Amino acid sequence: MLSINSILILGAGELGLALLASLMHDTDQLPDSSKPSITVLLRPSSKPLPRKLSLGTNSSSTVDTSHISVIKHDISSLSSSSLASLLKPYDTVISCTGFSAGKGTQLRITQAALEAGVRRFFPWQFGVDYERVGKGSGQDLFDEQLAVRELLRNQGEGKTQMDWVIVSTGIFTSFIFEDSFGVVEGALSNPSGPITVRALGSWTNALSVTSVEDIAMLTTKILFDDKVHSQVIHVAGDTITYERLVNVVRRLFESSSSSPISLSPSSLDEAIPVTSTREIKKELWTLPYLASQLSQNPADTILKYRVSFSKGVGVSWPLEETYNKREGVETIDVEGWLRGRIGVFRKRSEDGKGGEGEVGGLRYDHYPT
Repeated sequence: MLSINSILILGAGELGLALLASLMHDTDQLPDSSKPSITVLLRPSSKPLPRKLSLGTNSSSTVDTSHISVIKHDISSLSSSSLASLLKPYDTVISCTGFSAGKGTQLRITQAALEAGVRRFFPWQFGVDYERVGKGSGQDLFDEQLAVRELLRNQGEGKTQMDWVIVSTGIFTSFIFEDSFGVVEGALSNPSGPITVRALGSWTNALSVTSVEDIAMLTTKILFDDKVHSQVIHVAGDTITYERLVNVVRRLFESSSSSPISLSPSSLDEAIPVTSTREIKKELWTLPYLASQLSQNPADTILKYRVSFSKGVGVSWPLEETYNKREGVETIDVEGWLRGRIGVFRKRSEDGKGGEGEVGGLRYDHYPT
């Protein structure tokens, strides 16, 4: 197990909070002499951390945040030298800032980590395989991620080399079901309306996806894994074609009187009856169609993602090649994730709690990565 003295988490959005919970849970089991200090960087306008953090939406386990140190700065307003000074006291820095931090931020953070002499660095690369996607994908934010990788691999001779780890996760599982992304529309935003499932490019195209909780859990394991150094690690909770995604949605939302849907592969052997019937629609968005849409709205970030994903390159990988499969770490697939959220969503709908853009009390304000 790798010895680490101090950890700084940049950002406490959906992934940052999940990672804090995972780190606190795992390090709490270490002897006091081996426990690293954990600090989180928040924006000056951010609310205080909650006193307790859940280990997952469907978990009753919580961790105490009283031992987490909080510092507040606006990264976008810091000079390069000031940002490096901010990172310098920490052994390990994990960036959970996301693309919402603005263009150029990921490159600035990486440069600052190198200047500060950070020993172990996890950049915000919790997403697709940018090298396989390649430059000119239609999403300019992806090109910046390639620049980050080039910088990490070419740190220069005669310098102490910073150990880095890139965790390729595919997109967050939750984003498949965000209406704004357009892949599964209506499943979790309306408890009784129709659901539209769309394929980007082809029904045989696939996506690798990982839940936020699993990303946090796996990143924590990788962080302390003394076999992992300066490399790209692939993880995934599921790799699923759009055709199989349709079957999963049908399985969970169509009437119990319907014929069982055969899923391959599947975590379940039989169709599970549900209490309501939902109309399921299928729609194919071809690459030419999406490219045409983007040409009419060239600044639309979501359209850029759709075009990139419709090419079917660098956005999926076999589960057998993932870190979690090699290490025998259990993760949740799309069907398991959705099944859990249906229960939470129905309860909140009946209670009259929750609101627009909320699923199970979580607000998804990130973009796919």
